[in-house]
Amino acid sequence: MAKIVLTVDDSASIRQMVSFTLKSAGYEVVEAVDGMDGLDKAKAKACSLVLTDQNMPRMDGLSLIKSLRAMPQYRSVPILMLTTESSDTMKSQGRAAGATGWLVKPFDPQKLIEVVKKVIG
Repeated sequence: MAKIVLTVDDSASIRQMVSFTLKSAGYEVVEAVDGMDGLDKAKAKACSLVLTDQNMPRMDGLSLIKSLRAMPQYRSVPILMLTTESSDTMKSQGRAAGATGWLVKPFDPQKLIEVVKKVIG
């Protein structure tokens, strides 16, 4: 079964880079343009991992994580923040919301693949 990664970011260029990186490593990628879109896509298709930005219109990353964690099918799915935010305060808010891990943009494609492999195989 293909591992499906949902990538949620309002930046088209970031979505393209993440998508390209993960597809080249054999993952199936579903793209969402913001938190609301991400939530809709997560409900429509069971994902193995969610990668989300923090700062987005309509719904930010922390709100998306809280919404996903409230759904039984996403209680144990890894959720990684991929964001420019790197403060300890923001990271602890991420952990409190249910984030599994944190990656800071700009990201290293090799590191992204390593982290994804570590959390979903």
